Amino acid sequence: MALTLAQLADQLGAELRGDGSVPVSAVATLEQATASDVSFLANPRYRRFLATTRAAAVILTPSDSGQGPANELVLDDPYRAYGCAVRLLSPPVPVRTGIHPNADVDNGATVHPSAWVDAFCQIGAGARIGAGAQLGPGCIICPGVTIGDDTELVARVTVLAAASVGARTLIHPGVVIGSDGFGLARTEEGWEKIPQVGGVSIGDEVEIGANTTVDRGALGDTVIERGVKIDNQVQIAHNVHIGAHTAIAACVGISGSTSIGRHCMLAGGAGVIGHLRIADNVTVTGMSMVTHSIHQAGVYSAGTPLMHNRQWRRNAVRMKRLDELFRRVKDIKK
Repeated sequence: MALTLAQLADQLGAELRGDGSVPVSAVATLEQATASDVSFLANPRYRRFLATTRAAAVILTPSDSGQGPANELVLDDPYRAYGCAVRLLSPPVPVRTGIHPNADVDNGATVHPSAWVDAFCQIGAGARIGAGAQLGPGCIICPGVTIGDDTELVARVTVLAAASVGARTLIHPGVVIGSDGFGLARTEEGWEKIPQVGGVSIGDEVEIGANTTVDRGALGDTVIERGVKIDNQVQIAHNVHIGAHTAIAACVGISGSTSIGRHCMLAGGAGVIGHLRIADNVTVTGMSMVTHSIHQAGVYSAGTPLMHNRQWRRNAVRMKRLDELFRRVKDIKK
């Protein structure tokens, strides 16, 4: 799909500086863009490419304007505008309707006529698939599950019993929703499994990345509220509650019965132990381990920053003597 720069500027709410009649048909990076592409500058690390880019136009802030040869679309939030430009120039594939002949849909399931069920999907008795929902190939929807209107399961998504997924939600390949939580009791003979009989409740406009797992509650539901965004390979344990519009990056692990507030951000590789409470508007930086509840908004970090191995080994040896040093200083003060 092609738009002139004038049309694109109007759609983005940007100030056009340059020739509005120039057509663009795609979005590309500053380094790779050609004369039919629009590019963007959101990270100052890439500012050096402004002078040499071949893009037809660049989306940027007023402070970065005038540093290159390309036409400009000027506004305060280039990253968000870049996303809008991608949507405008790369419209989604039209939705399909109906049930593929190689899908297995139980007679007791309800599939809205405007929904699509692709090949090798299995839908159990009592499941309900909402209007406009799109189930890609190989999805498994167990008995009693509800999939909301206009929700897309890209491929090979498994939604197990006692789970509900809201409207306009996007779930990427390999996601498992409603698997058993890690509930075990230690006995003299070993480990005894505790039955997991709760469910999973996922709100509207949620996105869940590839190969993420969301465990069902032991009693009651695991809850993911409206607008939550979850990256790939995240583990969400039983009875976790995630507040609306929280974002969770890849490889985060959240242990059971933890409650995370609204508008939080958990960066990649962070870990949260169980039965904690995290307030609204909390940011946890990458690879941090959260070992206690957080009651106030703010940015929290843990862990050891990267350093040269020789320095790290010296510090590790000194760490072992930290308690001894503390006691000596305490004795000196006395």
